[in-house]
Amino acid sequence: MIYFFLFLVGENFEQTPLRRTFKSKVLARYPENVEWNPFDQDAVGMLCMPKGLAFKTQADPREPQFHAFIITREDGSRTFGFALTFYEEVTSKQICSAMQTLYHMHNAEYDVIHAHPADGRDHSDMEDGEGTPGTKLQRFNSYDISRDTLYVSKCICLITPMSFMKACRSVLEQLHQAVTSPQPPPLPLESYIYNVLYEVPLPPPGRSLKFSGVYGPIICQRPSTNELPLFDFPVKEVFELLGVENVFQLFTCALLEFQILLYSQHYQRLMTVAETITALMFPFQWQHVYVPILPASLLHFLDAPVPYLMGLHSNGLDDRSKLELPQEANLCFVDIDNHFIELPEDLPQFPNKLEFVQEVSEILMAFGIPPEGNLHCSESASKLKRLRASELVSDKRNGNIAGSPLHSYELLKENETIARLQALVKRTGVSLEKLEVREDPSSNKDLKVQCDEEELRIYQLNIQIREVFANRFTQMFADYEVFVIQPSQDKESWFNNREQMQNFDKMTLEQCGGIFSIRQPEPYLPFLSRFLETQMFASFIDNKIMFHDDDDKDPVLRVFDSRVDKIRLLNVRTPTLRTSMYQKCTTVDEAEKAIELRLAKIDHTAVHPHLLDMKIGQGKYEPGFFPKLQSDVLSIGPASNKWTKRNAPAQWRRKDRQKQHTEHLRLDNDQREKYIQEARNMGSTIRQPKLSNLSPSVIAQTNWKFVEGLLKECRNKTKRMLVEKMGREAVELGHGEVNITGVEENTLIASLCDLLERIWSHGLQVKQLCSKVAAYLPAGFFNCTFNREVSLVVPSVTLSGKPTEKTHIRKPQYLRHIQNIGEIKTDVGKARAWVRLSMEKKLLSRHLKQLLSDHELTKKLYKRYAFLRCDDEKEQFLYHLLSFNAVDYFCFTNVFTTILIPYHILIVPSKKLGGSMFTANPWICISGELGETQILQIPRNVLEMTFECQNLGKLTTVQIGHDNSGLYAKWLVECVMVRNEITGHTYKFPCGRWLGKGMDDGSLERVLVGELLTSQPEVDERPCRTPPLQQSPSVIRRLVTISPNNKPKLNTGQIQESIGEAVNGIVKHFHKPEKERGSLTLLLCGECGLVSALEQAFQHGFKSPRLFKNVFIWDFLEKAQTYYETLEQNEVVPEENWHTRARNFCRFVTAINNTPRNIGKDGKFQMLVCLGARDHLLHHWIALLADCPITAHMYEDVALIKDHTLVNSLIRVLQTLQEFNITLETSLVKGIDI
Repeated sequence: MIYFFLFLVGENFEQTPLRRTFKSKVLARYPENVEWNPFDQDAVGMLCMPKGLAFKTQADPREPQFHAFIITREDGSRTFGFALTFYEEVTSKQICSAMQTLYHMHNAEYDVIHAHPADGRDHSDMEDGEGTPGTKLQRFNSYDISRDTLYVSKCICLITPMSFMKACRSVLEQLHQAVTSPQPPPLPLESYIYNVLYEVPLPPPGRSLKFSGVYGPIICQRPSTNELPLFDFPVKEVFELLGVENVFQLFTCALLEFQILLYSQHYQRLMTVAETITALMFPFQWQHVYVPILPASLLHFLDAPVPYLMGLHSNGLDDRSKLELPQEANLCFVDIDNHFIELPEDLPQFPNKLEFVQEVSEILMAFGIPPEGNLHCSESASKLKRLRASELVSDKRNGNIAGSPLHSYELLKENETIARLQALVKRTGVSLEKLEVREDPSSNKDLKVQCDEEELRIYQLNIQIREVFANRFTQMFADYEVFVIQPSQDKESWFNNREQMQNFDKMTLEQCGGIFSIRQPEPYLPFLSRFLETQMFASFIDNKIMFHDDDDKDPVLRVFDSRVDKIRLLNVRTPTLRTSMYQKCTTVDEAEKAIELRLAKIDHTAVHPHLLDMKIGQGKYEPGFFPKLQSDVLSIGPASNKWTKRNAPAQWRRKDRQKQHTEHLRLDNDQREKYIQEARNMGSTIRQPKLSNLSPSVIAQTNWKFVEGLLKECRNKTKRMLVEKMGREAVELGHGEVNITGVEENTLIASLCDLLERIWSHGLQVKQLCSKVAAYLPAGFFNCTFNREVSLVVPSVTLSGKPTEKTHIRKPQYLRHIQNIGEIKTDVGKARAWVRLSMEKKLLSRHLKQLLSDHELTKKLYKRYAFLRCDDEKEQFLYHLLSFNAVDYFCFTNVFTTILIPYHILIVPSKKLGGSMFTANPWICISGELGETQILQIPRNVLEMTFECQNLGKLTTVQIGHDNSGLYAKWLVECVMVRNEITGHTYKFPCGRWLGKGMDDGSLERVLVGELLTSQPEVDERPCRTPPLQQSPSVIRRLVTISPNNKPKLNTGQIQESIGEAVNGIVKHFHKPEKERGSLTLLLCGECGLVSALEQAFQHGFKSPRLFKNVFIWDFLEKAQTYYETLEQNEVVPEENWHTRARNFCRFVTAINNTPRNIGKDGKFQMLVCLGARDHLLHHWIALLADCPITAHMYEDVALIKDHTLVNSLIRVLQTLQEFNITLETSLVKGIDI
């Protein structure tokens, strides 16, 4: 039993003395100490009176105020506190005189300022107010010792191991009523307090308990081990204050571990909202800093660059602009009193949100709570709140018939939130004509519960809402165990290396499309991908691995797994076939009945309060003043024989608390000590601020831990992103396959942006910045930097493929494209786009280094302890970012898919035969992974042009040709260069072929495959290019001439090897996760692609033609087509299979010859190979051509195609492509409909 009196003067002299706060002190506590729960005097003092002591007069409101609080230790264990603050008259003449003196001093300063308004002093920098300085020193509300009565705040508090909020509140309120009532209580206060401390046990799981207060019985009940955990705060209040939509947004932010700041002038509201949100997360638990009520002395923790959930007292200020928040880009700010919430950037949507909101809204409506909350509810909603749902159902005046469902329009026609939801859902084709409203659970009950109706309704609403939320997670993660990777080593080894272990198969999860369905809707994937990366999910999986057996399983995990097992009994299909349809909760009635049974039949009744062995005269007190109790009676529990049985519940309670503490850590003693020590040493996982010691050295040490934690997180994040990007190459480098999790790249990039924002916000001087935008990375800092004419060093690549000299580009040129992106509305979005673009250009580390080189600006914007002012850590941070240059990222190109991008084209003709007299009209068409352009007409005699179109993604092919007009319609093109003007990526598309009738193979257009050019690395940088993309085949390989020396000679072994490598590349392509696959066009038509390899096979042993006559493979295929068509007409085909194969072959060759495109003979061969691979016909055609008599006339005896052993081997290799669904790029099959 703890209560407080606080009397030391504060230092806020701008406020009147009655508005100032003073330091607190613990007057007494009972018992003095508890072995398993050491008393933290400083922490309890701060949280009981977070603002400190307050004085008031008879003119001020002095109603008692109740609030709960929580103390979380470094090891994660929690203790709950419940405080009742009230006011007592000050009887000390010294204190009253001191208050009078303070007012005289205050008024004297006030008069001096107003008597000399133009004294030359600069008041512009005075804080906490606007206008003249006189407005800050207020003369009104003065205290006159002869006229006014002075009151001071005092607090009584209960500290408990579990959160029985309602029972503790009743105990405190009845104790306060006893000292303020004209009639004294039947027994001394010590008797009631002794009874609560030593004779009232915790109720066992699944049981209820009744004990006696001062004026009436008090009931508390505890859920059983197979029910949801204990939760005693009113969910109703949260939904009334915020509304359904805001609650869901806040819930999503908490699940994704954003920084959350609650803001209210009521401490109990802060605690209720925080506890409700964390309780609705079941089975997941908040793993980061959790301070629902942040004492005024700990405001520096708002600068913490870690996820947190904190509550800040508004101090009665409605103007939020005066609130200094140094970091807002990643912050969820909730103004509870004003029904307002500010969300972080890029908050993804919770899966099945519309259906989820509708189900919760139905429950709220059944209890008369409008879904939009009570602050902004309409008149009809207010009336509805006073009605019971059962009365609405049977009210014939409203047109309803008892027992029939309510029409949603009649019930919700003035409810704006539900109306909007209905409109959205109806667009999807789902009918919502009828809204099922649950019948009031308390209307038809045979059980007579031993609590009032309002308390019962709170219990019922709590459990219904919690069951719906728990059911959502049970449905979503019903098959999570399938993806848990159980370690092969013992638990001790796993525990020591858990940070390096992969515990959850996210790669397989991505391949099957999600946890609970084979095809997750695309809007839900961003949420799921980010949620799987949170610390709460990782801890959940760790618990599953650590305690796989039911004997030592975590209680929360045991309850969740039992619910999962029930779902599996109802749905026996495999995990990959589980439906993604929204399924409503079906466990509400069962859970509600369990609570009602406990409240109707009390399982245990505690010992009644009784007279204690007190001395004569003890136990008396003066009415209106809470007395100092007799410590000799309350400090020691019963030890005599007659109290042995009554002492047993207290002993059981202590054992239960110790067991709960052990269960929280779920480790043996040695492991627990190791875990605690490790938690203390890990800067990146600072769980809780220490309340016991707030000296400058401790604050400095805390800030240093923040810096160390940020650096460690940066190191781990960059390493992980590189390993994920490099894939199997990372395994060969020794990182181990366990580190490759298959997490979506976009999720990792977004996580990196969050980290950069926290680094840039750490230690920011908010007061010196002109707007809150300056707190964002990199927008505000960049704006300040660029305004000072700081330039960036940008290496670029010319269209010739050679790197240029370093170019200094100022802000308007470099950020012009990002600022013009219409899809990005905020500065935070533009900053994140800048980060993505810099990573894609491999300039992130260099640009940040250049920006941070302005030490004068850094000192101006940041406090001394800021991360960016720690030189060694800053250098390591930039070095870690430099490692991203080892791989190629397309994180800007692949995310901003709808923006307009300017592309620059350069056509490079042959230097010798470039055709300066070229008379035809050329055209070009560019294709990428995201789309292709229209045919772009190139002005005659113009070799360079710029055009703008929607983002094409990574470029793959270029189609180039002309209309064959004019006297000299022959064009020898060496290559085509295309550059993305935003990302700077330059692609080279080699050609080396003629375009013109009668030249080469007679082609008027060609499809070219590109190669991405990269700039040369700096001297201080490592090589930073991955294997280049494959390029278009050169002329030497394709053209069969009379001079065999013009082409390389390959033997049959080399040809077989090249075909095997080409096919193997395609197989590997399809075995990769879909989001990691490259372009299939490169594997088919690139330098070492399938088309090139098969050309080598058909060219081997090809007979030399007559002098000056070019013969192509397509000539051979056309003759084979003619032969088989003749056989079909004469009906002499040997067997049915050969007949089908020959007919397909002839059909494809004929269709390609009839295409309107002038792609030439080599282009036709390429199209035939691509179509054959798509339709799985290549191996049939190889066998058909090997037995064709035309082959004997056109090939030598040593040719590969005439060797049956080699042909059979080739057929077996090509047959491996049958299991894959090959989709061809439009540019390869344009003009063919077959």
